[in-house]
Amino acid sequence: MPAALPLDLPALLAARERIRDAILRTVQWQNDPLSDELGVPLRLKLENLQRTGSFKLRGATHKIGRLIAGAHPPTGVVAASAGNHAQGVARAAAQCGLRAVVFMPVNAPLTKVQSCRKLGADVRLVGETLEVATDEALKLAQAEGLTFLHPYDDWDVIAGQASCGLEMLEDAPDMTVAIVPLGGGGLISGIALALKLQNPAIRVIGVQTETVAPWRTYLRDGALEEVPPGAHTIADGIKVKRPGKLTRQVIARYVDEIVTVDDNAIAEAIVTLLERTRTIGEGAGVVGLAALMQKKIALCPDDRAVVVISGGNVDMTLVGRSIDYGLASSGRLMCVAVTISDAPGQLLAVLKTVADLGMNVRHVEHRRGELHVPVGMTEVILQMETRDFEHQEELRVHFAQQGLRVRNLLGS
Repeated sequence: MPAALPLDLPALLAARERIRDAILRTVQWQNDPLSDELGVPLRLKLENLQRTGSFKLRGATHKIGRLIAGAHPPTGVVAASAGNHAQGVARAAAQCGLRAVVFMPVNAPLTKVQSCRKLGADVRLVGETLEVATDEALKLAQAEGLTFLHPYDDWDVIAGQASCGLEMLEDAPDMTVAIVPLGGGGLISGIALALKLQNPAIRVIGVQTETVAPWRTYLRDGALEEVPPGAHTIADGIKVKRPGKLTRQVIARYVDEIVTVDDNAIAEAIVTLLERTRTIGEGAGVVGLAALMQKKIALCPDDRAVVVISGGNVDMTLVGRSIDYGLASSGRLMCVAVTISDAPGQLLAVLKTVADLGMNVRHVEHRRGELHVPVGMTEVILQMETRDFEHQEELRVHFAQQGLRVRNLLGS
């Protein structure tokens, strides 16, 4: 029989009391349109509305509070993070008057870097991965006698994150499934403990990105997958290649399933969340919603699911790209290249066809002199807003009837 874990339900409840005044009890919203689309009652735990825009504040606040209450309070703290843990540490340290140094990869989202600096942290950008930033943070901690705050592999941090799970069950006592983003494992460990220690029947499902998925086979064979060098994902908050040793213990015991989603699905989920809730979710924050939309998780009609939207600190440039992708993937954005005679009135005829079909033109571009465009012809690039894929097919049929050659520039 496996050894008992150091966190029991009283410990989790005590942790929640310690941080109650420093965090928000975030809304858990039942979204009827999404429930109807997915065929199951669905609630969204909106941690993107948490102070600092992420659940990470919970664990960082609890850890720093425990350190300060200890026999040897730290003179300062140091952390490594893609951004959300760094912001949590920066705010929690500032509330206590502690010096905070945070190491972040050089490609960390600008919004997260700026937020950390506004919170008073000494931000240092090093390397291209979280692992490099962690190594540098550990070196500084040793050199200057600072206390290193691990983002997930720490029982105090896990206990702080568990407060999210306690709220989830209190707000939805009939829940049967919890769907949680999975990076290093701190959030899902805390939530799994909070739920399973009260109702072992609740299914806890972790969601990773397809390209950075060290946990993919863990529940099956106990081994972590090696993540290829240079693996990229827009879900930077869960781009973790070194999962924790403590979190492995909890996940092995209390997590029921692990699935993955790709960046395209994540981009669609960002748009869906924005449309349905008018709130922003970052890539890592919406992977659970993406998994449901992609039908990666089997749900029964009588299930009651809660999906954790773990953070909303997304780079605005990524939001714009994600919106365009989401529109294109749902048939609401179309971009084609049409070859027409380079003569007066030809473009007008093309645009009249578009207008007659009720499409809105976002962008028009001419290309002359290209090697693939015959002499005496011109290629017109049209980007249009459409209703759906059937609407787009209507345009292709009309162009074909007019003898025009058309190339689709967005997908098949």
